[in-house]
Amino acid sequence: MGATPPGYAFRGPGLDRSELMRERPDDLRVRWARARVLVVDLDGNARFPGTAEAPEFLIGSQLMAEMPDAASFLGLSDDGAWFALPHEILPEPMPGRLDLRSAAHLWPALDAAALAQARALLHWQQRNRFCGGCGQPLALCKSGYCARCGNCGLEHYPRTDPAIIVAVSDGERLLLGRQASWPAKRWSVLAGFVEPGESLEQAVAREVMEEAGVPVLESAYAASQPWPFPAALMVGFHAQALPLEPSVGDELEQARWFSLADIEAAVASGELQLSPRMSIARWLIDEWMSQAREQVGDGFQPLG
Repeated sequence: MGATPPGYAFRGPGLDRSELMRERPDDLRVRWARARVLVVDLDGNARFPGTAEAPEFLIGSQLMAEMPDAASFLGLSDDGAWFALPHEILPEPMPGRLDLRSAAHLWPALDAAALAQARALLHWQQRNRFCGGCGQPLALCKSGYCARCGNCGLEHYPRTDPAIIVAVSDGERLLLGRQASWPAKRWSVLAGFVEPGESLEQAVAREVMEEAGVPVLESAYAASQPWPFPAALMVGFHAQALPLEPSVGDELEQARWFSLADIEAAVASGELQLSPRMSIARWLIDEWMSQAREQVGDGFQPLG
């Protein structure tokens, strides 16, 4: 596996995060005037003065003459510094909005990755306003990447929730499942959050057993994808499992094995909808299909 370069959203290279600059507020204030600013609302949408789908990045000096305390430094690109700003602090709301999934399809890769970073960071800030140790209010520092308690001194840092996502094969077929809440005919690979004290490989085996009742024999890391909906990191695997009939638990509505021919025929007829191409889920499926085609001597032709 791994022959096809990842083409899903938010995969990099992204901004140069320049972590040391977070401790240099004077330098950041100088950069603010010409910096690109992503304004993000409480729902995680990018906000603009207009309604265009193309990026309408504002410049810091267009928003506020001085860098506000609520501005978070995202990093540097060839165009200079980038910041994130909560929409709710602006004196007047901006009418234009674009959600992150749409941005992943419509924007250049770097711009979409910056919005993913901004969305995840501001979501953490919005939901961590009080200290988990003593309950007192927190104050943001390190340009938005730390929240410090003035009462007990405890420091809080942004949280990312690791989750595994895995293409499970029995050597000839791919295991796909569907949740009842998904669009009709949508199927995908299995996924789940990593539990405390658990390795990624252990999480793969546990999730596949819990969701489909299929024992995993071995697994191997494939790739990863930031998934800020709201704060996950999807860690992708390929796994080999016993060819047992799936038995779903509470999380899935259905699970079944698909051969390469099954997938191609069902997609062609419209009976099967795979995960969108912005997701690592779809890349894992395409990787498995590519390998399956090689085994039968066919050329790789990605499905639409």
